[in-house]
Amino acid sequence: MYNEPRTSGNHCTRYIVLNPKMQSRLKKLMIWLTGIILGIILLIGIGLYFGQEKLIFFPHKLSKDYVFQFGPHTEEITIDAEDGAQLHGLLFKTPEPKGLIFFLHGNGSSVAHWGEIAPIYNKLGYDLFLFDYRGYGKSEGEISNQNQFFADAQKAYEKLTLRYPEDKTIVFGNSLGTCVATKITAENSPKALVLQAPYYSLTDLVGKLHPYAPPFLLKYKFTTHAYMEQVKAPTLIFHGREDQLIYPASSQKLGKHNPEAKIILLDHQGHNGINYNEQYFRELNVFLSSLSL
Repeated sequence: MYNEPRTSGNHCTRYIVLNPKMQSRLKKLMIWLTGIILGIILLIGIGLYFGQEKLIFFPHKLSKDYVFQFGPHTEEITIDAEDGAQLHGLLFKTPEPKGLIFFLHGNGSSVAHWGEIAPIYNKLGYDLFLFDYRGYGKSEGEISNQNQFFADAQKAYEKLTLRYPEDKTIVFGNSLGTCVATKITAENSPKALVLQAPYYSLTDLVGKLHPYAPPFLLKYKFTTHAYMEQVKAPTLIFHGREDQLIYPASSQKLGKHNPEAKIILLDHQGHNGINYNEQYFRELNVFLSSLSL
């Protein structure tokens, strides 16, 4: 109810006083609204946690009978995963190769698209192996956790070492693939590591892109920096100065965990298309020439 207004000079102040019954109703309403809000937040959190694969991975699926149009020097490679799933990749061959480039691509498309970069690396005198993650291209199954993702790539690496010695193998990683490429290099003995647009960690990247996203909900941490500390092989890192997806300072932060790594920021380069950048090609050619394969 309203009490009598108090007057002071030309001012009149009116106060609202709720009786106990109205106060009780208001309190219950606030509790109910708070519960609804918390429930919505919880549902969103559960959805993000169990559905984050759809936010991270964007596979392009191919049928098993899909025919690639890359020419006679392309070989399909099948890898048996630990759980029996068959994984797939393409090997692009060149006469008398200097070695192998083991390439882990970004989070979109499949080797049907990524295979377009093969002439770049064949021209440099290397065979190129492009691996499709689980659920991508002709690779079976679905990505369900970080350890599985890493184990699949390791299996593919081991399969290729049966044909190419590690001291003739260079590991490449693009965007999403930079973390697993760094991990493979840290835990094996390839000749070198080349990264294109790497991230410091997925937690760091998500925090940069979505500051209000709770980091504890992220199943995939992808701590590239932790593996970078263990890398002994020569390392070259490229990042576009105009990258709007993975901020360029990510590469510079990574460099602090491996002072021997060389970092090159590409002028007028965004996130996509690094493989076709002329400055990239020149610097890569110099780096590969210095390896003495």
